[in-house]
Formats: sequence, structure tokens, C-alpha cells
Amino acid sequence: MALHLGSHLGESNYTTLLPDILNVLNLGLLRLDNGELWDIGMNFDQARRNMVEQQVRSWEVLDQRVLDVLGSVHREDFVLAKHRRLAYADTMLPLGNGEQMMKPVVEGRMLQALALETDDEVLEIGTGSGYITACIASLAARVVSVEIDQKLTEKVARKLKGMQLDNVTLDTGDALGEWSPERTFDVVVVTGSALVIPDRFLTWVKPGGRLFQIRGKSPAMEAVLMKRLDTENWATQSLFETDLPRLTGAEDPEVFAL
Repeated sequence: MALHLGSHLGESNYTTLLPDILNVLNLGLLRLDNGELWDIGMNFDQARRNMVEQQVRSWEVLDQRVLDVLGSVHREDFVLAKHRRLAYADTMLPLGNGEQMMKPVVEGRMLQALALETDDEVLEIGTGSGYITACIASLAARVVSVEIDQKLTEKVARKLKGMQLDNVTLDTGDALGEWSPERTFDVVVVTGSALVIPDRFLTWVKPGGRLFQIRGKSPAMEAVLMKRLDTENWATQSLFETDLPRLTGAEDPEVFAL
């Protein structure tokens, strides 16, 4: 990308402004001496690389398959248009209707913990933006993703069609209500938090399979990976602390003070 600064700045200012230019280049905004913000366009490819190397890898995500996927799926295409410049920022992003997109570091740790194999069949509860759906589809054999918001389902369907991902099935329904996959999976991924992991989610995991969810109370929730040892027994691994909005329908009951 070429920067044409000559018509705005004197040549003597190039050297002093260069560090600022490099610092803000990924956001595409340059602050001039007079305080004016000048839109120079955003380098999404560089922002994507920076996200992988400076955020995700530094948070102990070292699985090269995961890093490659995060470095190839265009996250900016899955956020709201008004938040495209923040697609690679270390923050959650709103999707509307109270839903949030996870931080990139949380997505990376989650994908690494799942250790997805190329023959795994995955159930994703909470399609959301569809970004994680696309990442999982690039790592596993097949993904079934359920979303309670019909509009989000339709939006993601259009995005995934454009990516030519033919191993994804999208459905609309309430995973805490009447919706059921009527089968079991190697992996179940829940992209919203709950106070405790719902029992019905556990019934959708095959023996030998695993489930990821974030549980507990804000602001110190726990991301866990549960491995099904047999029909009755589980091994639970605590992964990291984080904070995440509730899965729709899993909100805490109101407590009324007397």
C-alpha cells in the first residue's frame, strides 16, 4: 500500500512521524500534528499477522494448525461493518442482540485445547458471527452449528457460501430448549457462558469425545475442557480464566433482595 503524504506534510516531518505511522497503520488512521485523523486505509493482512504473532501466540497458543487457520480466515468479514477496523483488536466485539464475539486469544486457546482432528465431527452451540464456525470447518471433518437468532444464521450462511465451505450445516434453534441434534459428536463447542454446564450438552458428546465451555460467574469465569471417558465418567481440565456473556437462555436467575 502506498502512502501519499507529500500534499499533507512537509518532508521534514516524515522521520518524526514514522513511528506513529507504523503504530497506527493497522487501524488505518494517522494523527497529524494538528490533531486531525487522516484515513489512509487499513492493512488487514498485516493486522491478521500481528494478531497471530503478538496476541495469540504470546498467550501460549503454539499449535501450528491453529495458528495457520487464524492467519488465513479473514476475521474482518465476520464482524459488524462498523467494527471492521477492530476485527483484530484484543477485545470482544458486539454482534447485536446481546451477543459478543470472543477475543482472538480466547478463540485461539479454545481451538488449541480442542485438538481437532481431520476426521472429527463437531457440534457448535452458538454460531454467532460464524468466524469460529469457519475456523473449525478448516480443521475438522464436519461442523453442525446451531444459533438461536435466525438472522445471524442467514447472515453466516451467506458468508460461508462465499468461502466455499461445504462441510458446515447451519441450523436455527434453542439448544437449551426444544432443539436437539439427535446424535452425538466427537467435539461439542459452546460459545457462550453458563453458570454450570447444562447436562443436556453432555449427552451430545461421544465416549472419548470432549466438550468446551466457559462456566462460572463474571468477572472470573473458568474455561474448561471435559473429556468423556465412558458412558458415565468424565475428566475435567481447567484451561484459563476469562469472562464471556451468557449463552442466550442461560442467563442467571434474578435475585431479589428483601
